[in-house]
Amino acid sequence: MNNKSCAEGSSRSGAGGDQQPPAPLSRYESQKRRDWNTFGQYLKNQRPPVPISQCNCNHVLEFLRYLDQFGKTKVHLNGCVFFGQPDPPAPCTCPLSQAWGSLDALIGRLRAAYEENGGSPENNPFGNGAIRIYLREVKESQAKARGIPYKKKKKRKNQLKVNDEVVKSAKPSTRRVNDSSILTILCVGTSFWLCFEAFDPYRCIL
Repeated sequence: MNNKSCAEGSSRSGAGGDQQPPAPLSRYESQKRRDWNTFGQYLKNQRPPVPISQCNCNHVLEFLRYLDQFGKTKVHLNGCVFFGQPDPPAPCTCPLSQAWGSLDALIGRLRAAYEENGGSPENNPFGNGAIRIYLREVKESQAKARGIPYKKKKKRKNQLKVNDEVVKSAKPSTRRVNDSSILTILCVGTSFWLCFEAFDPYRCIL
């Protein structure tokens, strides 16, 4: 009996050893999981606690404002002497806030996590229009306060500009080829006409 039980135990351990460990999560997936757990803990700490199924855009907005206390971006107030200066020469007492780019990326991860955890896209509070308006206001206000405007990348126009430059640079060489070809044809034609005039069959007959 002891030998049989030992054999069974060894076979079980051997079977369990064949299982490969799960693949490690990517950096994005790990951050998305941490963000989702942080938001869930925030809802549980409310009085009364808010179930994730009853979460709406107002809870999301309050969560974003709550995160400002952990921010590391200096956003100058209107009365600050460094308002609108990208590189202030001295420190000031203006508060730190979450940067607009960090909040925008956070909302993107939470929006995906909400649907991955059973939420419907139609009722996704992270995709609500009020969230987009809030992010746009934060973006504009931080751009003015920090003196760092956010510019959109216009890839299509730049690509068209490059294509136009390539076409323009290729046109002169094409003209040179065409002009030389026309000149060659004219020269050949002129030489043939001169030769034809020099040879007059009627003169030979006369």
